[in-house]
Amino acid sequence: MAAENIQNKVAAYLAARIPSARDLTLADWVQTAVGYSHVIYVFDAAWSENGRPMRRGFCLRLDSGTSLLRDLSSLEEQFRVLKALEPTPVPAPKAYWFEPDPSLLGGPFLVMERIAGEAVNPWSRAGKQFYAAAAQRGKLPRSFVEALAALHNLDWRAAGLDFLGVPAPGRDFALREIAKWERLIAESHHQPEPVLTEVIQWLKSNAPQAQRLAFVHAAYRTGNLMINDDAISAIIDWELQVIGDPMYDVAYVLSDLNREGSPLLSCVVERDFFIDYYQKLTGLTIDFEACRYYQILYMMRTAAFWISASGLFAEGRSRDLRLARTTFSVPVVLDMAARALGF
Repeated sequence: MAAENIQNKVAAYLAARIPSARDLTLADWVQTAVGYSHVIYVFDAAWSENGRPMRRGFCLRLDSGTSLLRDLSSLEEQFRVLKALEPTPVPAPKAYWFEPDPSLLGGPFLVMERIAGEAVNPWSRAGKQFYAAAAQRGKLPRSFVEALAALHNLDWRAAGLDFLGVPAPGRDFALREIAKWERLIAESHHQPEPVLTEVIQWLKSNAPQAQRLAFVHAAYRTGNLMINDDAISAIIDWELQVIGDPMYDVAYVLSDLNREGSPLLSCVVERDFFIDYYQKLTGLTIDFEACRYYQILYMMRTAAFWISASGLFAEGRSRDLRLARTTFSVPVVLDMAARALGF
């Protein structure tokens, strides 16, 4: 669909959702270059309302049908999560509308507020420089830990987030995650990977007991956080959230996968400060053995992501060359998992 046609359709959609708006127009329309799952547009809408000029920033996420998570990705679920988080201390965008009708833009879409700030790419040289400078100023590392603590301290039942599914006590959370990513691998019709099979069997045999159940983002890192004035203005990319072991998020923060040579966790926070401040804010004691387990589970999950992504390209469902390149990432991450297990 041509960009101008999409903008016209979105303008008409917003005008119908804001009945008091007159002469609604769109400005500063940008399709972002990030994300493997959804097409993302950010823009401003301007209109008059009772004779007063109005302007508001929006973000639209469109499901093009080529999400690397395949059937595990749901914009409707993201909408429900964001609505549940709206009255809570968790920093997240306000969701306005979910549209399930694919005839409007070619797939379901979610419209939410445009958050002030920027999700700075931590993998680029400029991104690493940005986070290193912010770490020295001190405000962003504290905000990074505080936002994660807000997630894990949330009364998720009171917020109505139990619709995500509640694991049974004990090992059920880890086993459910393994089953989820096994399903994604199966849907990708990938040739068997002996190392991956052995990793999965090890994960099933060594699943840890969850300390407690919390609301878990499952991809908490720089790049999935909007930053404004050296503070987290919003946590974004609500695709993988679960009710589960908070150590799942902690393991992701502690992982070397998220810092690529930086001495700082997620390129922004010193390890000792993160551990001490997180434990102080949550009252939890970090279980480093459980974190090691979850880091290996993340390797299995990452392999599933790349198997799915490269499969989408091979199946002709996507022309995104980034997905084709992920073919080369599968053996790399499996080698990491094998080394972690001492193969």
